[in-house]
Amino acid sequence: MFESNCAHPDSYYDSDADLGLLTGKKIVFLGFGNQGAAQAQNLRDSGIPNDSILVANRPDSYAEDAKSKGFHVESDFKKAAAVADILFVLIPDQVQPRVFNEEFAPSLKDNATIVIASGYNVFYKLLNFKPSQDVVMVAPRMIGSSVRTLYEKGKGFPCFVSAEQDGTGSALKTALALSRAIGATKAGAIASSAREETAMDLFAEQALWPNIIMLFNQAFEVLQEAGCSDEALCYEMWMSKEPAEIFERAAEEGFVTQLKHHSSVSQFGQLNGALQLDGSAIRAHFKDILYNQVLNGKFCKEFSKIEQDLEKDGDANPLNALYTKHAATPLGVAEAGVRSRLAGLL
Repeated sequence: MFESNCAHPDSYYDSDADLGLLTGKKIVFLGFGNQGAAQAQNLRDSGIPNDSILVANRPDSYAEDAKSKGFHVESDFKKAAAVADILFVLIPDQVQPRVFNEEFAPSLKDNATIVIASGYNVFYKLLNFKPSQDVVMVAPRMIGSSVRTLYEKGKGFPCFVSAEQDGTGSALKTALALSRAIGATKAGAIASSAREETAMDLFAEQALWPNIIMLFNQAFEVLQEAGCSDEALCYEMWMSKEPAEIFERAAEEGFVTQLKHHSSVSQFGQLNGALQLDGSAIRAHFKDILYNQVLNGKFCKEFSKIEQDLEKDGDANPLNALYTKHAATPLGVAEAGVRSRLAGLL
């Protein structure tokens, strides 16, 4: 059912995209949060008339922000859907199926283009599209504030782009035009797919980072048992921001190459130690998460069961309950104490 090849060698640049394809199109943004605000402003600054852009948002602080930036705002979603030639769906993944399927899909034009920034709901087939509609992915790989500031500096940013459903025969061309309009093709938008984006995103969230959290917890406890103080451990392991600096160097120079900025002792310890580790067990664990939790839809089904509870207060909210459990670990207790003592000194 799922292809195993995630390779997409192509990147698209400004010269591959025709902004003229957006002329006369009504572009609607469902949501004006982190990404919506950045992409709408970039579109406008790329020459899309302000009157051609409409923000669909319920009356709240985001709607007021859109108005303060000069955008037209419509709180009646059915009215917004009816005029949309292009619809950016930029609200949280967990609420997209309900809002899109119930309030937008019935009124959308038969030849409308739906733009997603996350592959989740498309890959798991949770959104209802007409066969005649285009469904494309334009997915910046950084937070909205950076999408905006890099555009203002005349720089590009990494972005995934794909045509998921080509109802009109022009889906990819429209996706590339939109990618250029938000500034993504200046550095090269990467050809991808909803499957690939979802697989990598959920894999990082459910396999890679959980193991990093576990490793930090175990390392903290071992060093704490060896007599290291809470303050020294917190600052040595993360509060000094050294790990953030290392990742920044890795992004700029290379994942391993950045080690050349470390001491010889550090370089030898990390390079030699990594090669001596047996990764077979963690590889098997990673493959199990990818194929038996992410790609087969198991996680999606499990998450759908708790979606409604995410609006609850206290530990009735499953996320709050998880934070409570993590706060009770030795690392969590120690960090809370260190931060409390630090706050008392300020």
